[in-house]
Amino acid sequence: MSGAASHRLVIDGSYASWRAQALRALAAQWPPENVSWVGKDSATRHGDTQMTLDVFAPDEGSTTPDDGDVAERGATSDNDSSARTDAAPLNVRVSKAFAELMQDAALYRSPQRWEHLYRALWRWQHEDRAVVSPADEDGARLYAMAKAVRRAKHDMIAYVRFHRRAADSEPEYLAWYEPDHDVLPWAADHFAKRMGASTWCIATPAGAAFWDGIALRFSDTPIDGTARTALRADASADDIEPLWLAYYRSIFNPARLNENALHQHMPVRFWKGLPEANLIPAMVADARNGARRIGQAQAVGDMGGKPVMVDAQRAQPQRDAPSSLDQCRRCDLWRNATHGVPGSGPSSARIMLIGEQPGDQEDLAGKAFVGPAGRILNEALERAGIAREDVYLTNAVKHFKWIPRGKRRMHKTPAQREVDACLYWLDQELDRIRPPVIVTLGATALRAMLRRPIHMQDYLDQSVKLGEAWLVATWHPSYALRVNDEAERESVIVAITKALVRARNLAAKDT
Repeated sequence: MSGAASHRLVIDGSYASWRAQALRALAAQWPPENVSWVGKDSATRHGDTQMTLDVFAPDEGSTTPDDGDVAERGATSDNDSSARTDAAPLNVRVSKAFAELMQDAALYRSPQRWEHLYRALWRWQHEDRAVVSPADEDGARLYAMAKAVRRAKHDMIAYVRFHRRAADSEPEYLAWYEPDHDVLPWAADHFAKRMGASTWCIATPAGAAFWDGIALRFSDTPIDGTARTALRADASADDIEPLWLAYYRSIFNPARLNENALHQHMPVRFWKGLPEANLIPAMVADARNGARRIGQAQAVGDMGGKPVMVDAQRAQPQRDAPSSLDQCRRCDLWRNATHGVPGSGPSSARIMLIGEQPGDQEDLAGKAFVGPAGRILNEALERAGIAREDVYLTNAVKHFKWIPRGKRRMHKTPAQREVDACLYWLDQELDRIRPPVIVTLGATALRAMLRRPIHMQDYLDQSVKLGEAWLVATWHPSYALRVNDEAERESVIVAITKALVRARNLAAKDT
């Protein structure tokens, strides 16, 4: 027989198609050098989502759980219609490890992958078990292919980023990814199990996967760069991504930065698909320019040692005053907070409302009174006839103090030393706004303004002159959230509303 392949086997590009043709070729006793494989080789046909080697699974009567039996009859080639054989059914038994190796190698993106697989299967069928050894030439090639595919599987799971689309859009989430090998069906099955009923689409240059909450669908239509840009623009309404970026910034530790490890575990070729990648160059540059040394010095300062009896203020080195909340280290609350939450409102506000500290949602959003307590405050402001945008909202403490409880972050009242440390920022706001009326929400804010221990009940339902401003004390809106009785909750909101009405009247008289 000549050296040229005499049998051309046509497959649709899927592992199942190759498997069926390979078993027929084995039954016809066609050696690898006489077989060529023709077909779609750019990606696995997504209509065949059965990626397990069930043909190689053990028969019910098999006594070897790691081996499998195969029975196929006949073989055909596209250029030799008479090459059909009625040979007896062929039984092929392979080990579980060899079957898994071939499944992974079949996803390797190469025009020669089917030839490699058939050569290995041929050798196994002819009792040449050396083919499963990494020391063998064919075995080494199979292991290299499988290793590259397994790495591609890991990378796709690690670096796919879904972007939330506008409300009422289908699917709800979009992702763009460029896999090195044909691992889309495997990864799509993984995400379908992880994301429940949420609908999504993963688009790649070779096709796309769709999940409607019930079933997976695949498309072989290639997606070009223009479509990719459109997909990304369609996902621009994602309101979760800013929170993810804030979280990513907060967990970055410049003192522990290892650039070689960073590029090894997060190769640069994946950055274009990661929203956090836009932050990395600036954070690395900051680490190079001194942030690493500052972080290391802070870590050394946290180490335990023999206590020295010296006044804490005198022990502090001379430092420039912080110019922003993100630089503030006047107390330890910054360590566990996402970022500081400054006050907000017009500089000409006649009324300043001061709460205790940011809550969980304020800490994530970076804005004061946007959580459940903020909604109670909005209701009281509306009842009092005061527009929220006309008042200045802030807190006595600018960082969120919390304790973990399960998966939740529970509020914890700040200590007096933490309130005193944050007076630096509160005094700046008072000097800048100079409001005629100050409304304190809760006991912590009232103590911060009076600078002494007090009982808040002594200041309710009255107005106190504090310098050039009037001071009005009332409950914090979160108090209404903690009571269980609906009537008591309404009484708290009414009390806050009355205090706001008193503040509005005082502000009007002072004009």
